[in-house]
Amino acid sequence: MTQALAVVLAAGKGTRMKSDLPKVLHRLAGAPMLAHVLGAAASAGVKRAALVIGPGMDTVGEAGLSVVPEAQVFVQADQMGTADAVKSAAPAYEGADGPVLVLYGDTPLLRPETLKAVLGELEAGADLVVIGFEAADPTGYGRLLFDDKSRLAGIREEKDATAAERALTLCNSGIMAFRSGKTLSDLIARIGNDNAKGEYYLTDAVGLAYQDGLQTRVVLSNGEEVLGVNSRSELAVAEALIQRRLRAAAMEQGATLIAPETVFFSYDTVIGRDVLIEPNVIFGLGVTIEDGVTIKGFCHFEQARIGANVTIGPYARLRPGADLAPGSHVGNFVEIKNAHIAEGAKVNHLTYIGDATVGAKANIGAGTITCNYDGFAKHKTEIGAGAFIGSNSSLVAPVKIGDGAYVGSGSVISKDVPDDALAVTRAKQEERAGWAAKVRERRSRDKSK
Repeated sequence: MTQALAVVLAAGKGTRMKSDLPKVLHRLAGAPMLAHVLGAAASAGVKRAALVIGPGMDTVGEAGLSVVPEAQVFVQADQMGTADAVKSAAPAYEGADGPVLVLYGDTPLLRPETLKAVLGELEAGADLVVIGFEAADPTGYGRLLFDDKSRLAGIREEKDATAAERALTLCNSGIMAFRSGKTLSDLIARIGNDNAKGEYYLTDAVGLAYQDGLQTRVVLSNGEEVLGVNSRSELAVAEALIQRRLRAAAMEQGATLIAPETVFFSYDTVIGRDVLIEPNVIFGLGVTIEDGVTIKGFCHFEQARIGANVTIGPYARLRPGADLAPGSHVGNFVEIKNAHIAEGAKVNHLTYIGDATVGAKANIGAGTITCNYDGFAKHKTEIGAGAFIGSNSSLVAPVKIGDGAYVGSGSVISKDVPDDALAVTRAKQEERAGWAAKVRERRSRDKSK
């Protein structure tokens, strides 16, 4: 089949979102809703895209181009309905031989498998395909109408429907596909606005196609997949649904989630096999977890990589640039940022490692801090292989701790430490015999007065 085109409608202002951010740029699993739609189309083999935006919505166009750099962007000057929006993108599809899919930037749960089924119907001879779904409560949706031979004959918007038509439960998702750009152009040119809202409905293309004797078909989906997000509450529903998908995918690929409902993924999280994830773990964008990792509860990761067979947490935080080599260990209340922890190294508790490298089999004691920021710039700390950093130490960057070196507990290190050397900066301990007993005796006398 000739290369397909996705026309994505994203001109809606989203007033119910009560936001300065365009509706389709609100995020699910870390990515804008628009990106999910474009990604689903691309995964279904639809590589060409045309994006329809509203006036002054350049940020939407930029977001679309970040996903599909070759996409064409069109502005719908006057928002006069879905057919008017599609018409705005006419230069992208007029005369095109390939299929044209009309998608919506606020339906982020659409699956590539469903779009593949739509394309399959077009390949099998359909001229127009609609994605429909059964609704327990069809209020607000257009209804799919069939003739006595079960052929799709039209779509009736609820405001224009009769009582009998409103009783129907097979509803229109809004997503449609046309055999070619020519098919779409011929139908859309004849759509009028004789309806309750005085707008140009793309759904009228179905009735026109039926009257022309064209083949019109339905691909069934479900209400969750074609959920349109128009408010913050619907965004929350969509987030819950996409998280359920991501959790199921992680488990299907070999990860164990002890309490799946408490684990939150981003759309791009990569999880290996035999990974164990305890409750209350959050994966921000750009996280890769290799095979055999154990993640204990209450961890938070973003822009980080965890190598094979690492144990991490509980209550660990990996910030951008954190890179844990296979076999390393990061324990509770540890924060790591822009740092490489080499194989076999241990950072067990109550520690901050930022802008640093920690050598193989080094041991970082509790309470250690790499002092990487001087108020103006960030500086690097290098900790050598096999080094031992005692508890409650501060390493003032830029500084290098040599291989096998030893830093005494409670030290503030501001100069390089050679290999295998001991560095201690704490004050000399003093003892005063009998001091405590004398103080207790004096206080006891004072209380008796």
